[in-house]
Amino acid sequence: MTRRVLLVVHTGREQNLRTAEKVAGRLLDAGIEVRALAGEADELRDSACEVASPDENPAVGTELVLVLGGDGTLLRAAELARPAGVPLFGVNLGRVGFLAGADSDALDEAIAAVVESRYHVEERMTLEVTATLNGDQVAATWALNEASVEKSSRERILDVVVEVDGHPVSAFGCDGVLCSTPTGSTAYAFSAGGPVVWPDVQALLVVPSNAHALFAGPLVVSRNSLVAMEIDQHGHHAVLCCDGQRQIDLPPGARVEVVSGSTPIRLVRLHDTSFTDRLVRKFELPVQGWRGPAK
Repeated sequence: MTRRVLLVVHTGREQNLRTAEKVAGRLLDAGIEVRALAGEADELRDSACEVASPDENPAVGTELVLVLGGDGTLLRAAELARPAGVPLFGVNLGRVGFLAGADSDALDEAIAAVVESRYHVEERMTLEVTATLNGDQVAATWALNEASVEKSSRERILDVVVEVDGHPVSAFGCDGVLCSTPTGSTAYAFSAGGPVVWPDVQALLVVPSNAHALFAGPLVVSRNSLVAMEIDQHGHHAVLCCDGQRQIDLPPGARVEVVSGSTPIRLVRLHDTSFTDRLVRKFELPVQGWRGPAK
């Protein structure tokens, strides 16, 4: 059976392109066909990659999507991997790279693991997001990290009511409200003041951003909950943004509902490293003085 990998690259840096050429060459030498996206493939020198359009389900028929870049590139690649049900393997060539399965200094090990099919896959919760206006659906989308409802103009205030499981929780003016997965708790939600949630915790986070209210702290609710955000019908326009990849304009009076998704994202890991160790390493947390459990 022919083995095939979809290669997705952050092409904004020359070094990334040279790295992608090296990776493609090693995979091809190992008898693995390499598929690249139109536009990206054009920038790879002497490439023997199969070229595919992003609009034609390019991950279908591949065994995994190999991502060279940062978390933004991996989130873009997730759009391709999710409908095909194939794993994502990110090699971090950016900064933090929390979603990546390997850092750039482990590139050789990562490619060897792909060639030898020597890796494990973990599933991550996603979100399903719908927006309605007067009962009519205006958008349906999804997210791996977070769905945020934000003000559309810097000088405006977004007036919103937050609801959980059909019951209103609080109304306030704010810059926005995020609904995040545990995976997204280290991303935008963390920057907005939310807690870090371990990936195996089955929960949804609700994190207001710069809210003008006494009760506007982050909430952690069941993964079975339905979280809704209603925009004041006499207020201003807003924007629904999912993973920083998809933006949808929301008129006053719109309602956004978020539930846990039925289709997870599958992430490749080289090693069975604990999330705690990854958290300490990525954020360079001080752990000096730790002695461990008493023996």
